[in-house]
Amino acid sequence: MTDELEILPADPITVLVIDDDMVILKIVDKILTSGLSREAEVLCTHSGYSGLDMVQTRHVDLILLDVNMPEIDGLEVLDRLRELPQLEHIPVIMMSADMVSDLEADAFRRGATDFIHKPFAPEVITQRIERHLRLAYLQRNLHEEVLRQTELAEKRLAVNLKLLKSNERLFNETVLALTKTVDAKDPYTRGHSVRVADYAQYIAKFSGCSADEQRQIYYMGLLHDIGKIGIPGSVINKNTRLTDEEYEMIKQHPTIGAHILSFIKEVPELSLGAHYHHERYDGRGYPDGLKGEEIPRQARIIAVADAYDAMTSQRSYRECLPQDEVRKRIEQGSGTQFDPYYAKVMLRVIDHDKDYQLRASTFENSSEQVF
Repeated sequence: MTDELEILPADPITVLVIDDDMVILKIVDKILTSGLSREAEVLCTHSGYSGLDMVQTRHVDLILLDVNMPEIDGLEVLDRLRELPQLEHIPVIMMSADMVSDLEADAFRRGATDFIHKPFAPEVITQRIERHLRLAYLQRNLHEEVLRQTELAEKRLAVNLKLLKSNERLFNETVLALTKTVDAKDPYTRGHSVRVADYAQYIAKFSGCSADEQRQIYYMGLLHDIGKIGIPGSVINKNTRLTDEEYEMIKQHPTIGAHILSFIKEVPELSLGAHYHHERYDGRGYPDGLKGEEIPRQARIIAVADAYDAMTSQRSYRECLPQDEVRKRIEQGSGTQFDPYYAKVMLRVIDHDKDYQLRASTFENSSEQVF
């Protein structure tokens, strides 16, 4: 017995032989009971109808089926076998003394596993039977193994989702801690990053972005000003006009922010908002002077949200602007400072906000989101 055959089950093999020739039945019975590599139970019948009844009441591992039989021939028996779901995978080896060229091809089209021409040598029939039993056994076990591996994968996924949720909480806490570090440098813009994140998420939502995209843009908004950590507090907190040198220093915060966030390898896109939120649609922004759709879409959304919060918050040099003035400035900046599409979406958000809830003074005191 070869190593390949050792993968067969230890239980006796049951072979059903259907042939109207009693001599053939006796020959095959003798060959199989003595010639197979393991114990075999051989069931013999001379009728196709009887064979169909037997396979529905007895366990059968393989069928040897003669083609030419009275009442119902082997090809019709094969058709009926393949119509039964519980029998469609049982190997069926057809047997025939006819040498008609199309007969073998027809049998295979109908679902035969193999075809043996009579008269046959004992080794041929035993080797064919063992080969197909082995393949059928492998097929059954492959299906079971796939189910087992699927179940393991589902269990691993459940564990990973649990870890992901835990890690996401840790990620949220880390991001918020970084955001508060930026806010702590400038009392006049405290809460700015959180509001920009929320406004950017509103724009993404009104733009039809998926929940995952909205979440991604929200985190980008939270961290868009992270680069200000690297700017001296004396410059950040200055309440008079900046010198050219100080303004150039401020303009470094997108590059600094992108550098800081580049260390988060698991979320490489996180740096896009920090890096490009001061680019302008007309190409006159900084740090890279990108134009139009060269600017990452997320950054174009955050740019509108950032400008909106700047106008709707109290600053050291002015009060919060009235809503109609904010709307006017967003409209004026469409196509120059802002992507026209996202400017239009922001205008829809403003029009939806009838009571002017989306501004620093009311937004921070509200326990519910506006949208």
